[in-house]
Amino acid sequence: MDDRSDASDVEPPQAVTLDPILPATMARRAEETGVKRVATDRLTFFILSVLAGAFISFGAIFATTVMAGSVAMSSPDGSPAGYAILPYGIVRLLAGVAFSLGFILVVIGGAELFTGNNLIVMAWAGGKVRTRDLLKSWGIAFAGNSVGAFLTAVLVFYSTQYTFGKGAVGLAALTTANAKSSLAIYPGLSARHPM
Repeated sequence: MDDRSDASDVEPPQAVTLDPILPATMARRAEETGVKRVATDRLTFFILSVLAGAFISFGAIFATTVMAGSVAMSSPDGSPAGYAILPYGIVRLLAGVAFSLGFILVVIGGAELFTGNNLIVMAWAGGKVRTRDLLKSWGIAFAGNSVGAFLTAVLVFYSTQYTFGKGAVGLAALTTANAKSSLAIYPGLSARHPM
């Protein structure tokens, strides 16, 4: 006896179209996704959130390595000949492409980013999700993303990846951290020059 199912049991492949999705359809899909996310087992949801934090961190590590902006050049005999600094715009473009690896991993891996979970508010607004479940999902996603990012930072620290390129990667990370921590809370007010 054959254990295979009939051809009628097999679903046809989903057709990919370039048709526009109207706002009402997008809202309905966001509500459906929000209901599914809230119904996900909490341990599974937390693990997927940890993975999302790690995946985004991997993208950031890759982007930081690219932003180190130096390309080693060697002479014909293979000995080091120096470094070439890439133009600012090219480095930023390459870093952006490198960072997108984190988002690609999140999507392919089905991980749960806090930012994506903010769309659960659509299901809440439609009355399909309770406030308690909304806040619980946000808290788990935020905590999981933080744990994943922290564990990845520990991994990077113990791997001494910051020393690559004669410390250029570490310098790029510090420069980025300094620039982000110096951003203004709102126009006209910065961390370094309070009102």
